[in-house]
Amino acid sequence: MRITCPNCQKAYNLPDSKLPAGKKVTFPCPACRAPIKLDLRPKTPGDKISTLFQIRRKKPPAKLDPVTPYSKTQPSGMALKYGLLRAIGELPIMPQVALKAQEVLANPDSSMRELVRIIEIDPAITVKVLKLANSAYYGLSGKVSSVQHAGTLLGYEVLGEIITVAAISEIMDKTLKGYGLDSGKLWYHSLAVAFGSKNIARKKYIELETDGFTAGLLHDIGKVILDQHVHDRKNSFEILMRDSQETFLSAEKKILGFDHADIASEFCRKWNFPEVQTQAIKYHHYPSRSQDNELAYILHVADVIAMGSDLGTEFDDMLYQMDNGAIDLLGLDEIKVSNIMAEVVQSVERITNKV
Repeated sequence: MRITCPNCQKAYNLPDSKLPAGKKVTFPCPACRAPIKLDLRPKTPGDKISTLFQIRRKKPPAKLDPVTPYSKTQPSGMALKYGLLRAIGELPIMPQVALKAQEVLANPDSSMRELVRIIEIDPAITVKVLKLANSAYYGLSGKVSSVQHAGTLLGYEVLGEIITVAAISEIMDKTLKGYGLDSGKLWYHSLAVAFGSKNIARKKYIELETDGFTAGLLHDIGKVILDQHVHDRKNSFEILMRDSQETFLSAEKKILGFDHADIASEFCRKWNFPEVQTQAIKYHHYPSRSQDNELAYILHVADVIAMGSDLGTEFDDMLYQMDNGAIDLLGLDEIKVSNIMAEVVQSVERITNKV
């Protein structure tokens, strides 16, 4: 397909095989950064589901080899990665509330009172927790007056889920200039993948339901961590993607020496999140490389379903492909995927008070 930028009139030829059939996408022109919009959506819901299954029959991308970074004046590769990890305490990334909530939830001897105490000292988080508890998603609209009350009505595990959502929203619900994402874009996508992962896990790997939800919320946190570094190398990304039609994921690998999934996994490990989550996050784009980590397959399919539900991050899903065998391994079919897609959209609308 030949695409022309409406602003600078520069033309690009994109192979039809790499276009995300069945989606409405917007991506920045590599030359002038003006938005280019394509509407490739099918006419009916049935066509949209069929498109997802056509995508899964494509061959997965070949494994990327490290290459020489484009800029020799900026750190990359292990130097950049270790620099980020050394500065983990200085980066305003993961709120302490989320980390403490994970510790409590991981302890089988913990209590409801311990969860409540975590957020009582943080008025801003308390307000978010109550707003979420009163959302249409949890079915208690206007009935919850305190965090303790929410725990009593919803239960220990659901309260833990709400606290995690409230805390992580602080870091995911922001503008990312490097990735060209407006405020709310990444957060809505993260919610969609969390709900999708939870739903998929419940069907076959119920023991991964909670892990799936948390990992879904965090699967793209690497974009938050890397955003400034991507923005600082904007010219390198534009040149590479204009000349070679790379995906943004492979461009990260070539320019930075690693991608957003790699650094997200490293940070989550430093934050003491369960290993099953850190590995799944690392391989959520290519789960067949995860040494049979079922959660990686769950995240991967949930990610594609979110994109198919128009809850993607637009630029990243432009050339995204589903790993072969993921649908079969999880025991899904077109009807189940259709139902999950509808439930994901509804869940995001309800928890964000859009219904």
